[in-house]
Amino acid sequence: MLHLDWSGRRVLVTGHTGFKGSWLALWLHQLGARVTGLSDEVPSVPSHFDAVDLGDLVTDRRGDVRDPAVVDAAVAESRPDVVLHLAAQSLVRRSYAQPAETFATNVGGTVNVLDAARRHEVPAVVVATTDKCYENREWPWGYREGDPLGGHDPYSASKAAAEVVIGSYRASFPGTARIASIRAGNVIGPGDWSEDRLIPDAVRAATSGGELVVRNPGSTRPWQDVLDCLSGYLVAAEGLLSDRPVDRAWNIGPAPWEALSVGDVVGRFAAAWGEGFRWRIQPDGGPHEARLLALDATLARTELGWRPVRTVEETVQRLVDWHRLVHDGGDARAASLAELAQVDAALR
Repeated sequence: MLHLDWSGRRVLVTGHTGFKGSWLALWLHQLGARVTGLSDEVPSVPSHFDAVDLGDLVTDRRGDVRDPAVVDAAVAESRPDVVLHLAAQSLVRRSYAQPAETFATNVGGTVNVLDAARRHEVPAVVVATTDKCYENREWPWGYREGDPLGGHDPYSASKAAAEVVIGSYRASFPGTARIASIRAGNVIGPGDWSEDRLIPDAVRAATSGGELVVRNPGSTRPWQDVLDCLSGYLVAAEGLLSDRPVDRAWNIGPAPWEALSVGDVVGRFAAAWGEGFRWRIQPDGGPHEARLLALDATLARTELGWRPVRTVEETVQRLVDWHRLVHDGGDARAASLAELAQVDAALR
């Protein structure tokens, strides 16, 4: 599935200090790419970015994607063969508190990246969007790429709007950067300490002796391993760089039977962690969040050549093992490189 030689290729990753971005930048570094990252800050303490000392391995630029001059300078100076745009405000509940910031980052930031890529003749751009960009009708089947876009909350709406922007740039500027957008599901894995997310909250409870409070145990999501998600970004990037007709939107998600409820995932985490982990259900009357969400990734499997290599159960066990090791003082970079080697081998 991965076949391109990345050695010496110039890659710009926006959002490289975030959970997914740091894993992607580390993976590209291991593949031999010359990686430049652009982020405004490290979004959590601790973080995967700091745990693996990623700043020692890549060119670490700081700046806000909402500023077009910052984005333009990063693209001009790194001269990338491909941009992987991951920088975003990605929290649903925060988007209710900060809607303007969410739209400015997720829509305006995407415009700035695509326009800089157009002006500086970048060959390829991959934009990370989300399964939440669809108009959610609480269907029991997975959404396909041609289904209507929408969004109840500001985060979902901002990602739907970003998809409209991407489609406009594809249609309006043929012959410039080729663009693929990747709509991924709920991504989990080791090294995520983000706020207000299920697995990071579970890790914090397990390592501190606290208790995980679960708001919506019946909500169902397409959970997937972070490296399965990132392999979709890489496969799309390779297709763009190889001039394959992959400049379109793609769903990257697990098999249908891997769309589990929040309660099911917490139960798997509890079984993997064992003694010392406690959790309880307590709805908090917070803002609206979708209860049922699934993706149909048939197109990516059949046309893009992508496939997941880990089940949710495997992912949960591996992230528990990783966090136990790091919590006990183990080498986070070595543990992360071992994860990358295992998945990379499965993809060859």
